[in-house]
Amino acid sequence: MPLASSSAPPLPSAKEAPSAVPAKPPANLNVLVLSIDSLRADMPWAGYPRAIAPRLTELEKRSVSYTRAYAISSYTSMSLGGFLGGRLPSELKRSGYFFGTYPEANLFFPEILAGKGIRTLSAHAHAYFNSAGFNQGFDKYEIVPGIKFDNTTDPNVTSPQHEAIAERLLSDPALDTTRFFAWFHFLDPHDQYLSHEKDGIPPYGKTLRDRYDAEVTFTDQWLGKLFDFVESKPWGKHTAIVITSDHGEGFGEHGRYSHGFEIWENLVRIPLFVMIPGVTPRRIDTPRSTLDLAPTILELFGLPPEPSFTGKSLVPEFYGGAPEERDVIVDLPMTSNNDKRRALVHGKWKIMAFGKEESLKLFDLEADPQENSPILRGEDFDAMAKRYRAFSKTVTEVAPYACGENCLNGAYEKKKAAP
Repeated sequence: MPLASSSAPPLPSAKEAPSAVPAKPPANLNVLVLSIDSLRADMPWAGYPRAIAPRLTELEKRSVSYTRAYAISSYTSMSLGGFLGGRLPSELKRSGYFFGTYPEANLFFPEILAGKGIRTLSAHAHAYFNSAGFNQGFDKYEIVPGIKFDNTTDPNVTSPQHEAIAERLLSDPALDTTRFFAWFHFLDPHDQYLSHEKDGIPPYGKTLRDRYDAEVTFTDQWLGKLFDFVESKPWGKHTAIVITSDHGEGFGEHGRYSHGFEIWENLVRIPLFVMIPGVTPRRIDTPRSTLDLAPTILELFGLPPEPSFTGKSLVPEFYGGAPEERDVIVDLPMTSNNDKRRALVHGKWKIMAFGKEESLKLFDLEADPQENSPILRGEDFDAMAKRYRAFSKTVTEVAPYACGENCLNGAYEKKKAAP
């Protein structure tokens, strides 16, 4: 069974959607993006048997939900940089450190929103967000106070404080009369997988996945509190909620744990669903990427496309349009910690490129969802290799401006890991 193949109660599929010309978003729509760090695709709404996220599961039932959604990359810096910049991280100006920084020379979509008078709000729960450059274009941008920074793990519990900051920022009376975009990236499912027994969440077991599941349940409770707050506000009736993640998580697949460094399905398949008041819920099985979110959010606010953004708006699909087949790209540039990886997903096929030399391996995700049996020759390989090479010619690679030889040869010096 492919990762996150749904055995949950079915929503209408894209094929059952009405064929009428898609409607437009309402003129007063707000957008709230809630991204959850390390949230895998195999969640309860996608058939995972343990009910670890009841509030997210309930919201997914009221949403347009993508069953084959991909993160832009396999770890936070690259995925969120691409999300904000509307481009592959390889195409953005950035340092070459693992904890990468993005200079103001990049255009981030919140800057476009703020330039049109839309209020922009954000708060985060990891010290890296102080230096990443993700604050570009936000009127309000805060970090949960008292966070301990460790460049090898995350020892903090932050959802209660984070949710409180989100409520405070969203309580601004100006939002009753001004459209807004808000983004909050919740961190608690991220390693370390800490106990929350004192918060009423009993352990599911002793394995890493058991402990991770308890972290998801803890985060879900606080997201539910935020959902209730949003619904209590006058503007809640015209606010879209986007749920997604920056990457998945490893529990021994391909001998790896945590995330980053590789782009296997368990590391890059993620949840993606969008609840828009008045929009008919359904599930869409066509592969999509969080690279599509920047142009989607611009269209939800009635703004024209930004020509430099390489994703494509999902708004027509929200309003009943038939999803078109198109390729999805996963991009992991070389950094101080990892070699280059890139993948192209086309239908059931996923071709992966390894290293600067881009050695290629093809996988049939229907027949081999765990990616254990690479295809290295044959007609299917040749066709996908040709497709990948043609795509690669369209990428405008931007070399990192820092990290020097470490970025060029993939070596890692721990003392230079953090910017």
